[in-house]
Amino acid sequence: MAFLRSAVWRVFSAVRPPLSPLCRTSTRSYSSEPTKEKSVPYEKTLKQEDGASSGPTKPLPRSADAVVIGGGSLGCQTIYHLAKMGMTNVVLLERDRLTAGTTWHTAGLLWQLRPSDVEVELLAHTRNVISKDLEEETGLHTGWIQNGGLFIASNKQRLDEYKRLMSLGKVYGIESHVLSPAETKDLYPLMNVDDLYGTLYVPKDGTMDPAGTCTTLTRAATARGATVIENCPVTGIQVRTDDIGVKRVKAVETQHGTIETPCVVNCAGVWATKLGEMAGVKVPLIAMHHAYVVTERIEGIQNMPNVRDHDASVYLRLQGDALSVGGYERNPIFWDEVSDKFAFSLFDLDWDVFMQHIEGAVNRVPALEQTGIKSTVCGPESFTADHKPLMGETPEVRGFFLGCGFNSAGMMLGGGCGRELAHWIIHGRPEKDMYGYDIRRFHHSLTDNKRWIRERSHESYAKNYSLVFPFDEPLASRNMRKDPFHQVLTEQGCMFQERHGWERPGWFNKEGPAPVKDYDYYGAYDVKRNEKYKYDELLGQEYTFDFPPHHDVIKNECLSCRHSVAVFDMSYFGKFYLTGPDAKKAADWLFTADVNKKPGTTVYTCMLNKRGRSEADLTVSRLEPGVANLPLAPESSGDAYYLAIGGGVAEHNWNHIKTVLQDQGFRCQLTDHSEDMGMISIQGPKSREVLQEVLDTDLSNEAFPFSSHKVVIAAGHQVRAMRLSFVGELGWELHIPKDSCLPVYRAVMAAGAKHGIINSGYRAIDSLSIEKGYRHWHADLRPDDTPLEAGLAFTCKLKSSVPFQGRDMLEKQKKEGLKRRIVCFTTDEKVPMFGLEAIYRNGVPVGHLRRADYGFYIDKTIGYGYIRNPDGGVVSANFIKSGEFTLERMGVVYKAKAHLKSPFDPENKRVKGIYD
Repeated sequence: MAFLRSAVWRVFSAVRPPLSPLCRTSTRSYSSEPTKEKSVPYEKTLKQEDGASSGPTKPLPRSADAVVIGGGSLGCQTIYHLAKMGMTNVVLLERDRLTAGTTWHTAGLLWQLRPSDVEVELLAHTRNVISKDLEEETGLHTGWIQNGGLFIASNKQRLDEYKRLMSLGKVYGIESHVLSPAETKDLYPLMNVDDLYGTLYVPKDGTMDPAGTCTTLTRAATARGATVIENCPVTGIQVRTDDIGVKRVKAVETQHGTIETPCVVNCAGVWATKLGEMAGVKVPLIAMHHAYVVTERIEGIQNMPNVRDHDASVYLRLQGDALSVGGYERNPIFWDEVSDKFAFSLFDLDWDVFMQHIEGAVNRVPALEQTGIKSTVCGPESFTADHKPLMGETPEVRGFFLGCGFNSAGMMLGGGCGRELAHWIIHGRPEKDMYGYDIRRFHHSLTDNKRWIRERSHESYAKNYSLVFPFDEPLASRNMRKDPFHQVLTEQGCMFQERHGWERPGWFNKEGPAPVKDYDYYGAYDVKRNEKYKYDELLGQEYTFDFPPHHDVIKNECLSCRHSVAVFDMSYFGKFYLTGPDAKKAADWLFTADVNKKPGTTVYTCMLNKRGRSEADLTVSRLEPGVANLPLAPESSGDAYYLAIGGGVAEHNWNHIKTVLQDQGFRCQLTDHSEDMGMISIQGPKSREVLQEVLDTDLSNEAFPFSSHKVVIAAGHQVRAMRLSFVGELGWELHIPKDSCLPVYRAVMAAGAKHGIINSGYRAIDSLSIEKGYRHWHADLRPDDTPLEAGLAFTCKLKSSVPFQGRDMLEKQKKEGLKRRIVCFTTDEKVPMFGLEAIYRNGVPVGHLRRADYGFYIDKTIGYGYIRNPDGGVVSANFIKSGEFTLERMGVVYKAKAHLKSPFDPENKRVKGIYD
């Protein structure tokens, strides 16, 4: 019998032929492979025994309210939740049999704890559906096995990460325990614990069965009136163009008939890109081989928990009296020629690729060294640029939804995501904050960029088991979008961050330039590793849950802004113009604040969805009508508005606005000039003195008050100056045509030299803004928060009679009282916090921090989080004032002070230029 250890030795002994870089799309077989048996370790699959298809299993209806395409985990979960929410005239089309694509061979692991509060909630719903709901509804067992989960830590940092997960889990009532090596040995006697630092044990994790889950889901869905049709491949998607030029789904075509429908849900997994092409929709995912092996029987393994040894990049899944062993390698095989005929099929396992997992598995469970390999399972999986799924309505075609790209996590995320997708389809938006999965998180210039998809998907796959540090940045596909200041800031030591494809300044190191280089695939595929890579070295120093080595550098950037003056390059901002006959109507409906003040006024506002939840925060500047002076001003004979939006969410904002304009029938034009202008923000007590030398206008409070803007001359160039601040200081933003950016920047730096002006980055903005209490969208302000809960009632024109989207929900919430609200916390102990820390009131968990940073001016750790009243009542000011609060960080509890107002400049004097 061939054993795992000897299999590794044989592969090491084989001569590796050179690989064509990035293009390894076929496998090699060794005559000495342990087994040629390829089969999944499940008692039951849904494959037809004779392999023949006799056509659709049911007649096709002429029409449906929605058609779900793809009968894997996501398709089955989506149709189940659609039917459960009351949309029963729905159809699921599967080209073969249910699970035939990638679901049938999945490992089916479910881990409850993730470094994301939203994912913890999604996983909890999946677990409830498969372990309880479906059995209660159908009387059938889905195959769920609750054998627990065990995360292995081989070093302190890894255990610190697990402790972060444990603290977050307490907020959600998820039982978990940090175990010593000895305690781990007691739990899992076959495990080698000699090299362990500790483990995290989650007793209620478990294992799912793909066939059992999907058949039970579809049975529950059909019982409610849904229709599931197998053996029915889709051949086309009909798209119509409506009266205002908007593309919408019309029908689904098959060889056996056409179904008219306004809604298609693409749950086609690896084949989702091809399905998207039928409708003219871009689906940015890539297919790779993903594998595990199934061992022979192991004495004593029964009832053991599933294991994830992240540092060895390997997992061990309990399979009755055996184990399935798999992981994530640095050199995965891409499947470039995706075949439509691939159903219930597997690839030959390439041991040259897979062997890296076996050393780690044998080290962790030494009994594997003398255990035979029963079968190999190597199938296709779809992967994405950030290892997150692709969901939501697509920008290109209304009514075309995505539920794909699940990075081999479609089973465990399926329940939560299926429910959110159903809510998205029925109500227009999901209930939870799904921005991290929304296709609109990617800029449209990237979603069909083959290099970006391939490089970023590779890096995300290769780093899937890496520690998740707060300030990590990708190395793949960088420098996709660069602003006019990029080169000059690189020369000054800028450490860039990547957002939305843009390179934006993170912080400025004192050791000279640290440019981002082309991606080296971490040396895989015979690509030469980048040498003397300063950016990578500095990024590596960020890999800590303590304060980073350059903490003092960021402190200097912050305090220079607080005490003197700093310049921030914010060019990555989205810059849109809203014009047209109905521009005023649209602005009134879109924006929570009254933006229809006199021209020359700038207003901070939110945009909401129909449920009154926040879709964005931005500034809106009302413009004078006049002839075009692009990019500084559009042509307009009536109302016109300039929208400045955080660059990382520009695509989301653009599509939200376009969707609302379409749904309301407003006659407006939305134009994007983000690439045509740069933007620098000059902030601090000395900013007026600096800019008065550069601009040709009076910058006094009377002539240029806060929240106003005007086109002025700066160093001989026209710019739009806005008196605004995102850091809580006196300051101005300069919005500059791209060809004028460098001359204006140089003039500002020259004028500021005598005041000690410095460049500062977004790490400083993060600290300065949280110190002032300003919100960051998708951190302390998300699509599951209302402005009232977020302390932004001042942005809502509720005292007026002007209607706006979501107003009715805010009025209802205001009347009933807030059941959750954001609170600021500070700690006297100087400990780094990053978000996800648990919040306790009088010893009871009431929430977790959404965002945290260090405030250098007040010299304290600051965190913001939403808290609830444990009895379900209103969270009043007295509820906050009367409680004793603590924050739990990595299992350690710290006393915290709750603040109803920002502890820094609560009277807003500094933004008005008042410095005592």
